[in-house]
Amino acid sequence: MTDKDREGMHHHHDHDCDCGHEHDDDLDFEEDDIFLVTDEEGNERELVMVYSFDVDDRAYAVLIDRNDPESDGFIFRIEEENDEAFLADIEDEQEWEKVAAVYNQLMED
Repeated sequence: MTDKDREGMHHHHDHDCDCGHEHDDDLDFEEDDIFLVTDEEGNERELVMVYSFDVDDRAYAVLIDRNDPESDGFIFRIEEENDEAFLADIEDEQEWEKVAAVYNQLMED
């Protein structure tokens, strides 16, 4: 993950939002909801999917750091291949702007 990617993906996620999910330090997450992501410095982070939404028939996920649930969230595109889902960086600036606008609108509603 490059600095540009991280800057583009790192969006403030208001944990007092009314988005239908809980943020509790004591939550036990299912292993299926936890994704290991390695940043450009080689640090491995456990990210937990807390919300998903669709934009133009593509699925996106909001994830927070399992060990720091009060930190800002990250948005990734959900890709599927051979019946397995994985996270993909949003590298296209136009796609990112559209996804961020939809996400922000969802959080305001």
